[in-house]
Amino acid sequence: MINKKQSLTLVSAVALSLSLSGCSVFDWLIYKPDVPQGNYMETQQVDKLRIDMTKEQTEYILGRPVLRDSFSDDTWYYVYHFKSGRDASITHKELIIHFNGDKVSSVVGDYDLSNDFNTPLGQSSLPSVNQPDLKPLLPEVRPDAKPLVEEQRPTLKNQAKTDNEAL
Repeated sequence: MINKKQSLTLVSAVALSLSLSGCSVFDWLIYKPDVPQGNYMETQQVDKLRIDMTKEQTEYILGRPVLRDSFSDDTWYYVYHFKSGRDASITHKELIIHFNGDKVSSVVGDYDLSNDFNTPLGQSSLPSVNQPDLKPLLPEVRPDAKPLVEEQRPTLKNQAKTDNEAL
């Protein structure tokens, strides 16, 4: 048989275990915000990077880096850390850019570089203004173009009414 002291101990142990597990049972009811930190970058931004870009061009595309090497300004670190509030999952991405002087020499990290990364901007195949075969794109001109709304001109009667209403 269980005596009073043992039953009291058993009841207090059950109550203690329920109170400790109660926090995890109601954990889904508590709002926890997402915590983003660092530089969030889209893949479209990283695709614009090219070798031999200047530091100013790189900063224009990606923004300011989270960390610049304090001993030499030739290494920039772009770090993104995201902790989800709902499931506590963590996303961590890095992009490290190395410069040779003032020009991009290499890029390493968690982002895929575009196929054109090793093509400098000066040698890219972007259209030039000096090419004679390029013509500006103009909107189509329809021969039967009519305005969407016809403007109604006031007649003499309507003009007299509006003059009287104005007084």
